[in-house]
Amino acid sequence: MSDASATPFAVASFETSLDELEKIVKELEGGDLPLEKSLELFEKGMHLSDTCRKQLEQAETRVEMLIRKDGKWQPQALQQEKA
Repeated sequence: MSDASATPFAVASFETSLDELEKIVKELEGGDLPLEKSLELFEKGMHLSDTCRKQLEQAETRVEMLIRKDGKWQPQALQQEKA
């Protein structure tokens, strides 16, 4: 019998991770949780945030590698939008 809780932070899709992170934030903002539960959710939220950030960085790298220039596929940095 395998225990799925042995690896509490499995890698999920970006959308799934983001949805779960949003739920955690709403639950923490409610403020009605015991300290231990709040810490558990915070830890999970930090892991999900890190996972989403890494997935976005990987996607950005893939996009940079696929930008076409002068009829050839050439890496090109994405332009950062300035606020």
